Amino acid sequence: MLRSYQDLKVWQKSYDLCLQVYRLTRAFPASESYGLTSQMRRAAVSVPSNIAEGYGRTSTAEYLRSLRIAYGSNCELETQAMISKDLSYVKLDDAARLKEDIREVERMLKALMRSLSSPAKNLRRSNPRPLGPSNPS
Repeated sequence: MLRSYQDLKVWQKSYDLCLQVYRLTRAFPASESYGLTSQMRRAAVSVPSNIAEGYGRTSTAEYLRSLRIAYGSNCELETQAMISKDLSYVKLDDAARLKEDIREVERMLKALMRSLSSPAKNLRRSNPRPLGPSNPS
């Protein structure tokens, strides 16, 4: 049984991804501190933040809206990660790990959105908190 958004595997994975982005961007050139570094960090923070916000909303529709925002931020982060790799700001193995983690969060978000979009869930749920053990994320 979920007691908090922090119990969601997708939130945990996206939170870890956020920390990974912060660690990787420490080594970016100082000239990028207000550019790519800042953008990547904002996008990375947005993913777990929007998952948490949506979880705290009172309807499934609001929850899904927040998850869509998280999904968009995750896509934005993927693009920025590609740019940082192509500019040689990150090592190839770090870039590969980052890409895989971003893709994993993407898959998990899609699964959660599909789960919440099912007609049976929408009829049953007025508050997103009691998802229970059947939640795929």
